[in-house]
Amino acid sequence: MSKTKIWLVWLILILFPLSGLLLNQTYKQEPVYKVLPGSGKKCWIGEKYYFTYKFVEKPKLGTAILKIQLFDKGGDRFTNLEIAGNSGMPSMGGAHDSGEVLFKLNKKGDYLLPVNIVMPGEWEVRLTFTKDKKVIYRGSFKFNV
Repeated sequence: MSKTKIWLVWLILILFPLSGLLLNQTYKQEPVYKVLPGSGKKCWIGEKYYFTYKFVEKPKLGTAILKIQLFDKGGDRFTNLEIAGNSGMPSMGGAHDSGEVLFKLNKKGDYLLPVNIVMPGEWEVRLTFTKDKKVIYRGSFKFNV
């Protein structure tokens, strides 16, 4: 076999697997988050559940507590879902992102998340609801400080 054919075989064996890896990285689709209605309004998760969200106090520099109350379609409180939140400033390209943090459930059945606000501007909170380790809903909202 000539040296040219050997090089060609090596290039094919190396480049095709690498190109597949690169394409998977490049075209990996970001999850879609539904834009939520205003604070305190019902946000439906399919037909079985809904939730409301609001900050305990008006957000300002420091730690703001986000509260979510989850209900079944009959209006009874429901606490069998896991909720995670990620907060950050969209304009800062991830510089102030919190990463995904699980909400804590208090004795009243409220889901609570501390949001660390480090500077004035537009902030976004992304919510992920899971049941039995499967994502069932994603939503987000923005607010200004």
